[in-house]
Amino acid sequence: MLAYIGRRLLATLPVMAVVAVFVFSMLRLTPGDPASIIAGAAATSQDIVEIRQKLGLDRPIVSQFFIWLGHVLSGDFGESFFYKKQVAELIADRVGPTLSLATLTMALSIVISVPLGVVAAYRQGTWLDRIVMGFSVLGFSVPVFVIGYALIYVFSIRLNWLPVQGYQPLSEGFGGFVQRLILPSLALSVIYIALIARITRTSVLEVLGEDYIRTARAKGLTNRVVLMRHALRNAAVPIVTVIGLGIALLIGGVVVTESVFSIPGLGRLTVDAVLARDYPTVQAVILLFSLAYVLINLLVDVAYPLLDPRIRY
Repeated sequence: MLAYIGRRLLATLPVMAVVAVFVFSMLRLTPGDPASIIAGAAATSQDIVEIRQKLGLDRPIVSQFFIWLGHVLSGDFGESFFYKKQVAELIADRVGPTLSLATLTMALSIVISVPLGVVAAYRQGTWLDRIVMGFSVLGFSVPVFVIGYALIYVFSIRLNWLPVQGYQPLSEGFGGFVQRLILPSLALSVIYIALIARITRTSVLEVLGEDYIRTARAKGLTNRVVLMRHALRNAAVPIVTVIGLGIALLIGGVVVTESVFSIPGLGRLTVDAVLARDYPTVQAVILLFSLAYVLINLLVDVAYPLLDPRIRY
């Protein structure tokens, strides 16, 4: 197992290198000049040239890449063009809201979707099964921002139960923390509830036809014990896989959700940095998201032998 983990960690190096090259190149090929944005509308051509020289944007792209890569390997992500702060400090300031949103979203998704999928499999063909499957289709079809604005309209504007937007750290009170995260978490969790519930239903259905399930029922075990201890446990591998993929997909979801609900997290930082052509910030955040994606996939793979002893690396 340790050898496998070591090989997978080494395999992340070329992946991150490809990501770094791709992100760096795409940002430079995208229309828009950071120097022009920083200088403002009243700036002269000479002002823009001086800013480009100060930022190092007048050098060849290959030189810019290797200079940036050398700084990254030493732990220096550079200074933000737009915020005039170290990118590492910006990420440290914004990572808390994103982690809070992602954690609450996945907790809601797992707590709701897994029981729904198990019940839908057990009640296959009934009205409950049709409702769960209909919700799954709806969850995949409706964009996150539409769900977000609908929740804001109902619970914030019409009912006045929850704040419209914003974020409150946990250190300033648990009540305000949850109040400002519940709507964005619900909006973001819909697609993951639909995805996990659908996979859970399919996996449990496959297991329910196995001989050991009939044996367990013949022993007189209750339906709850059969479903939770035998069926769900043996169907856990594909469920854990899709949960891991769901966590990775949150990277894209938080960008939209944080923008809709004005949450000062990494997603909102990414949007603002892209609009401002803030190259160092965009590059660092995307590298961080890519590393998180790779590590989550590694954790999912490591969990397989714990769920199914037949799997060995």
